[in-house]
Amino acid sequence: MKDVMTIGDAMITFDPTKTGPLRNVHSFERKAGGAELNFAIGCSRLGLDTGWISRLGKDEFGKYIRNFARGEGVDVSTVKLIEGYPTSLNFKEIREDGSGSTFYYRSQSPTKTLTEQTLDVEAIMRTKILHITGVFAAIDPEKNLRLLKRAVTIAKDHGALVSFDPNIRLKLWNKEKARESLTQLLPYVDIMLTGVEEAELLFGVSQPNRIVEACERYGISTVAIKQGEKGSFGFMDGLSVTMPSAPVKKVVDTVGAGDGFDAGFIYGVLQGWSLERILQFANTIGSMVVSVYGDNEGLPELEEVLIQLGEKELIER
Repeated sequence: MKDVMTIGDAMITFDPTKTGPLRNVHSFERKAGGAELNFAIGCSRLGLDTGWISRLGKDEFGKYIRNFARGEGVDVSTVKLIEGYPTSLNFKEIREDGSGSTFYYRSQSPTKTLTEQTLDVEAIMRTKILHITGVFAAIDPEKNLRLLKRAVTIAKDHGALVSFDPNIRLKLWNKEKARESLTQLLPYVDIMLTGVEEAELLFGVSQPNRIVEACERYGISTVAIKQGEKGSFGFMDGLSVTMPSAPVKKVVDTVGAGDGFDAGFIYGVLQGWSLERILQFANTIGSMVVSVYGDNEGLPELEEVLIQLGEKELIER
């Protein structure tokens, strides 16, 4: 039985060797990234038994990503290499303040060959939490929406919780299509992990309490709202908690912070922690990620998070 299973694309990420507009950058460093892959790595580094369902190109980039994920302890037995489809790419632009932009080259993603018929049902049946995101839905909205509905139905039928990060990428689809598609998944969701802007796009509201009310109308019982430097807001078991952000020495790259928060939140849920404890833990991971360049390089191991929280004694027991 896996602790966590996720479904989604992964990409070769070309990170710039200097900050500024991409047109002025002449060299890049090759890395691996993608929302679902980052989440899986974040969970694995925290010690969760983590699986990832995906398709990669049968090329050197695809082999690199699969080997990288395997080396991070992620179960890649349901990741297949596909002939005739190039592994997805993206190029990152990073500004001086750590903010950035991403340029995608994934229109022929190998995950187009991942269908309802080729979905590994057994893997989904044997997980405690299935984590899905709006990124995968956006790559091929019609097909992937059907696939995700089948996946979450299987998960729910076998007692798993479904966590969902809308992770809306407007470079992949427009607001109307994103709202129309992603709201169809909400009745299956148990744990909502969202940013304020994404929630406003889906529900038309931006106040935390109003977002919670909108989620409750879909039967979602646990909500975490990521608010960046303002921290986070959570709702679980009828209790609301506002948690300030953890201290950050310097923000150098914001990519992957939300994925790290998601991994931390899911870890806390699986440990049965209080909402306050979960939010503090997840916020701390987010703050650690933004201080390191790269999509997943800053995702910490459990020991590192506990040290950051001043809880080293828990490690030594």
